[in-house]
Parts: sequence; C-alpha cells; structure tokens
Amino acid sequence: MKNEHDQDFDSLIEFIGKGQRFTLLTHISPDGDTLGSALATYMLLVKLGKCAEVVCSNPVPKIYSFLPHAGSVKLPEHAEGYENVLSIDCADTPRFGRAIRMFNAAEATAAIDHHITNPYFAGTNLVIPDASATAEIIHELYLRMDMPIDVEVAACLYTGIVTDTGNLTYSNTTPNAVRIIADFLEMGLDITELNRRIYRTIPYSKARIQGFVASRMQLEHGGDIGIAVLTRAQLLDFGATNEDCEGIVDCVRDVDCVKIAVFIREGADGTYKVSLRSKSIGDVGRIANAHGGGGHERAAGYTASEPLTTVIANAIDEAVRELNRSSEE
Repeated sequence: MKNEHDQDFDSLIEFIGKGQRFTLLTHISPDGDTLGSALATYMLLVKLGKCAEVVCSNPVPKIYSFLPHAGSVKLPEHAEGYENVLSIDCADTPRFGRAIRMFNAAEATAAIDHHITNPYFAGTNLVIPDASATAEIIHELYLRMDMPIDVEVAACLYTGIVTDTGNLTYSNTTPNAVRIIADFLEMGLDITELNRRIYRTIPYSKARIQGFVASRMQLEHGGDIGIAVLTRAQLLDFGATNEDCEGIVDCVRDVDCVKIAVFIREGADGTYKVSLRSKSIGDVGRIANAHGGGGHERAAGYTASEPLTTVIANAIDEAVRELNRSSEE
C-alpha cells in the first residue's frame, strides 16, 4: 500500500496491540468482502492470542458458508459485545444494522474500509479508497504485522478480492490484487474450487428469480439505462430469498447498450433497496450519496421509502442527470 497510509496502519496495529477482546462488525446483506475480510481478521487476532468474535445482522449467505469459521459468525443478539469494536468493510454506521448498539457501546473503535464515501466514523480509521477490496488492506495488515498467511486466510482474502472486483474484471481491480492472487496460487490455494463455489453454484430458486426479473427488464433513455424491479410478493411466489437476488443488477448492467443499471427490490419492511451499477461513465456513488446511501463510483446503493412508482421515477431521473453530467465533464 502507499506510504501515505503508513501512519494509519501503525495506528491500527497499535489499536490491536492494546486490546485483548474484540468484536468485528460486518455490514448488513453481507458480501464476500465483508465476510472474507472479517474472518481473516478474526484469524489474525486469534493467532495473536486475542479473544474475538465476528458479528453480522444477517445470517451468512449459503454461498459463503464454505469460508473458514463462517459457522462462528454471530447475530447481534447472540454476541458478547466486547469493549473493542472493529468495523470491517462498512462505509458508515447504518451499515451495521442491529449491531450498531455494539459500536456505540464500545470503549474503543476502529474501522478498516475501502469505500471513498467513508466519513472516518471510528476512533481509529484505516480507509484506503484505492484498494480493490477491504481484503486487500487486510492482506497488507498481515504483512506489516509479520503474520503468516495460511490456506484458510488466503481463501478468505481471495473471496473478498474476487467478489469485489467481479473476478478481477471491474475497473477497481489493482495490480496489487492480481499479485496477491498470484501469491495465493503459488502457495497452493485451489481457486478452481473456490470459483465453483462462488460463481458456479446457485440454488434453483435463484436461477428462476433471475430469469423472471431479466425477462421483465426495461430500457430507458434510449437504452442507456436498464431498470429491473422485484416486489416482495413476486419474490415469495418463487420461494426465493433476498440472497437469491444478489447479482441481478449485474445482469442488467451486462446488456450491451446499458450504461447505468438499476435494480429495485422491495424489502420485508416495505422499503426498497436500490442497487446501482455503471460501466465506463456515470458515478453511481454520487447518486447513492444523494439518497443517504453509499458505495463506489461504479457500484453503489441506497434504501428508499417512497411508493414504488416514485422510487422508479427518481432512480431513472437521477441516472439521466448523472449521464448528462458525466458527458459534460
């Protein structure tokens, strides 16, 4: 990592050194990066003789159940809630969900993240927006602490990197990320099996719901904007879960003419999760920020509570404005 972050790494290492008991918080709707990074950090702390737990407000998705120690991830109501809290891959505190009480009650807090929208909300912050994934930062932390990276740790970090870079295809992929994976290959990590688990194994319900949503996709603004919508009733009709909806927005983005993709999914509480993706132009992170959400330039999201017709109209209008703004810059 760049030398400009040396002091931040030193501060985080000091934070770890001073504490003995740690609660690691992941974000809601956990993905491969928050889980892989948190579990790799958990193993680092255990190797240092620390007491640690990983907490998430949602159960670990089946797709990531293969990760080492995934079975030990706790829901907030089952967690100890130690005095030192370490946020992993969370752009802001609302991303903790129900676990936010643990962050607020902590005696000392730290955050490791790569989201450019992160407001440095913890007492100690290691935020590197140039990193492809938080897992890339955790890898550097291992190196700086002279801690061994075994196959279990490598599996977690690999999962974090490949899922946040679209298997090394997104624009946020860094040369360092590729070098890390090359090192993992040389140490004997079976990336073929990991890729099968992450990308080539899906439930029947997911295949059906993705096909249904794709068949109802709409193109707007001359095909520049692709939008797909899924109501709660439709989700339940297919016997699907929120987990089955992961990746649908990427299917919308992959349509050849689409520049900005939008996927709107109704939640159990009646709100709508709006997922955004862009290709070479359009800062969807800017759109998400305007609605209290966050993310990256090419991948972001937010939650809306207006009626569905309003949520759809607003998303399209914002996407059009962003495309127009980008073309003028």
